[in-house]
Amino acid sequence: MYSDVDAYRILQVDPRAESFVLAAAYRALVRYYHPDGPHPDTARMAEINGAYALVRTPDERRKYDSERLKAVGPGSAAASQPTVVEPQARFDPFARRAGQPGTAPPDGSSILTFGRYTGWSLRALARHDPDYLRWLVRHSSGVRYRREILEVLPKEVEPGARLKARR
Repeated sequence: MYSDVDAYRILQVDPRAESFVLAAAYRALVRYYHPDGPHPDTARMAEINGAYALVRTPDERRKYDSERLKAVGPGSAAASQPTVVEPQARFDPFARRAGQPGTAPPDGSSILTFGRYTGWSLRALARHDPDYLRWLVRHSSGVRYRREILEVLPKEVEPGARLKARR
């Protein structure tokens, strides 16, 4: 059944690749060969779609891998490659890594829980993008952080303070 098709070769990935790598390879190839793309090729698109259909889900992939190993035989290079085991945890490309802003800051400042800097500490953000903190101190979503923002940006004048001083 699968002897004529090597889905991994068509998708240009290693048979041991994670499922998110397969999906990324599929998307990249589709963008390239799609009829509306830079190098339209409907025959290649059909081949890519067929290959990805064989390995799209973990169940389909396990079935394809077992049939593939039967077809190529026990002594081949494909048979010596281990069957892919899905990771326990899903891959999260946006997960913060140790030592980056937002990971249990040793500086003791609060961590933002919203917006483009979710997970960043206020002190790290003051070093990285102080203009964002200047905006946040004036915005309604930053009210709960206002006192701390003014502490991490000590040279900042509280909004409206200049108007009060003139009166």
